[in-house]
Amino acid sequence: MNLNRITHPNQLHGLSIVQLQDIARQIREKHLQTVATSGGHLGSGLGVVELTLGLYQTLDLDYDKVIWDVGHQAYPHKLITGRCDRFHTLRQKNGIAGYLKRCESQFDCFGAGHASTSISAALGMAVARDIKGEKFKVVAVIGDGALTGGMALEAINHVGSLPKTKLLVVLNDNEMSISPNVGALSSHLNKLRFSPPIQLFKKLEEQLESITSIDSFIPELNRFKQGFKRLVVPKVGAVFEELGFTYIGPVDGHNLEELIATFEIAHQQVGPVLVHVVTVKGKGYEIAEQDKLNYHAQNKFDLATGKAITSNKPKAPSYSKVFGETLTKVAKNNPKVIGITAAMATGTGLDILQKQLPQQYIDVGIAEQHAVTLAAGLACEGMRPVVTIYSTFLQRAYDQIIHDVCIQNLPVFFCMDRAGIVGADGPTHQGMYDIAYLRCIPNMVLMAPKDEAELQQMLITGINYTDGAIAMRYPRGNGYGVPLLTEGWQPLPIGKGEIIRHGKDVLMVAYGSMVYPSLQAAASLSEHGIEATVVNARFAKPLDTDLIVPLAKQFNRVFTLEEGCLIGGFGSAVAEALLDRNVVVPVIRIGVPDSLVEHATPEESQLELGLTGSQIADRVRKEVQSPKLDVQVWQETPVEQKTDAVIR
Repeated sequence: MNLNRITHPNQLHGLSIVQLQDIARQIREKHLQTVATSGGHLGSGLGVVELTLGLYQTLDLDYDKVIWDVGHQAYPHKLITGRCDRFHTLRQKNGIAGYLKRCESQFDCFGAGHASTSISAALGMAVARDIKGEKFKVVAVIGDGALTGGMALEAINHVGSLPKTKLLVVLNDNEMSISPNVGALSSHLNKLRFSPPIQLFKKLEEQLESITSIDSFIPELNRFKQGFKRLVVPKVGAVFEELGFTYIGPVDGHNLEELIATFEIAHQQVGPVLVHVVTVKGKGYEIAEQDKLNYHAQNKFDLATGKAITSNKPKAPSYSKVFGETLTKVAKNNPKVIGITAAMATGTGLDILQKQLPQQYIDVGIAEQHAVTLAAGLACEGMRPVVTIYSTFLQRAYDQIIHDVCIQNLPVFFCMDRAGIVGADGPTHQGMYDIAYLRCIPNMVLMAPKDEAELQQMLITGINYTDGAIAMRYPRGNGYGVPLLTEGWQPLPIGKGEIIRHGKDVLMVAYGSMVYPSLQAAASLSEHGIEATVVNARFAKPLDTDLIVPLAKQFNRVFTLEEGCLIGGFGSAVAEALLDRNVVVPVIRIGVPDSLVEHATPEESQLELGLTGSQIADRVRKEVQSPKLDVQVWQETPVEQKTDAVIR
């Protein structure tokens, strides 16, 4: 059967093992060709091809529900659920999403871009099914990396207390999340995978399969295999059995016949079942199998060599790299500095610290809540914890930021990579909300650099600040190529901005990544005879009111610019500061409106949101050239009693 003709997973029913193996080959080819051309997640999807086909052989997807954790391991799922003909649009604007989305397909039962949600969602569906008296099967597929997340463990604990609730959890064990897995649970899975009984069985299985006349004994051999595994399960699967699951495994995740037989057995059990499937991340593409870390996801690359396809034009270093290198230099001179990541060492640049100063590096796994409270404990003992987590993932630890750090006024330094527009990963990964969700917390300082050199200064500022919590946001991608600081690093004065361009007509107050677009806009405005004053705010909290308020009075109109949500964001901070001082002027906020930013390139998203330099200039010019607002029209009482600013 041709993969292009599969529009419904039930079309796989009745296919022979040989036919399914051919489908698996086609899935890998399509997956590799697409990611090599446009970029995307690679290793996880290649590793679950047989798992997906074997599982779907035992389900009726018109009724049964499969919940995939995270979603980047579900590319094979997308290819056999009616999206093969559009798969070439993966992660492109208006194309197929890189993660699961309920609005994209009836077979995407639950959307996910963050890890560890599948078991909770699956249990919710199973409980609803039982309440309604329905009979469909519910399956959660979760990677061993996601199993390190507290939410997954909470769900397992709950499932185990419901012995009559029929739920299948498939543990995709490939020894990896994005970075190598850490922790006791990962160690336990390794013991299962490499236990003497399982290793003995694998050797016996290999010897039996080498006998050419064994084909006639395949049914008996399969029964023997299942019986042997059940015999050793009490020893190697005791943890899951004690938690209330019927444990089956470990199962070879690339043996279709074994997978189908195992899933059939699992469906026949009463109550919760966990099937432990061992897969190879990057299976079928030797380069990815050998380098699981770097081939978790890739930009465009050459399939033959595995090397990235890049332009010859030299690029400035990424913000993440500048951060990692600078933090490592600082940590060498300060043994109290501890870098903390939640399974994202490479993405955050902390892999540099890990290699050079492993004793000052901590990876907690996919456990952001724990990371924050761990940092709070370190701060209590005089250490300088630097919690480095993507903006979108720090959302998962919000209560810990308030309860464990800020209420106790502990000096924890939060560094939020991927703040703002992130591109092809889409709504689940856009770093839009950190300004708003952190600005309202007492004992919190917020700052954002205009470029990579200022990031270095702010890193020093954060490590030196001990009066409470402090947070720095910075964008994904490369910097501007400005000269980096090599020595004599000095902290910035807290809450102080700077004027970086003087003009007589317009005031523009920009935060972080919007400073350079504001300068571009100012240059364009100058060509039209409009001269702009541009302020690099540096801090969203405390705001430099000594600088901004007098300027607002002078210009009688303020434009704020931010790469984050407008509701509760930086522009709101400026408007509130003016209101609190009875300064009644129009505040025109430019940023991300109250809507989700879908997957696209960052440039496409910026254009759609009106955040490019030329678009900002057009917006400002239209406002300036429109009739001036008579502030008195907006007042029903004298200015000194009225505190309503004009906010757009």
